[in-house]
Amino acid sequence: MKKQMVDNRTKIVLIFAILIAVAILATILVIIQEAPNFAPRGLPGTRFIPGDLEFFYAANSILSAVNIALLIVLTIIYVDIYVKTRSQFTIGLVIFALVFLVKDLTSSPLIVSLFRFRAYGLGPFEFLPALFEFFALFVLLYLSIRY
Repeated sequence: MKKQMVDNRTKIVLIFAILIAVAILATILVIIQEAPNFAPRGLPGTRFIPGDLEFFYAANSILSAVNIALLIVLTIIYVDIYVKTRSQFTIGLVIFALVFLVKDLTSSPLIVSLFRFRAYGLGPFEFLPALFEFFALFVLLYLSIRY
């Protein structure tokens, strides 16, 4: 029992270290890629604002990178559980995690910007979905490690 508790604590520390490293790396990438575009602006209008990457887009980039890391960890955990139990429910969890992983990969601002696309004018609505998804994934991760 104590050995399993130590193993779970080690897993949790390792996962948090990975998530912190991903968040730091994403922050550095956002700063390097978009630092010149962080300029104060007035209220957004209906016209296109060149270089419109503000706090909300930077926050979305960082949250998206952390969510991708969480989904990779969850997928690994669920595949490990499936190998041990051969449960159909676990296959559903693997598919769930993989679908969300593809969704996050295709909507990540860091990846979208590699293809020279930009979103603008959404304000806080740009990062709120990623924030809610982060909390949901964190709960799944907590439950997956705990039980």
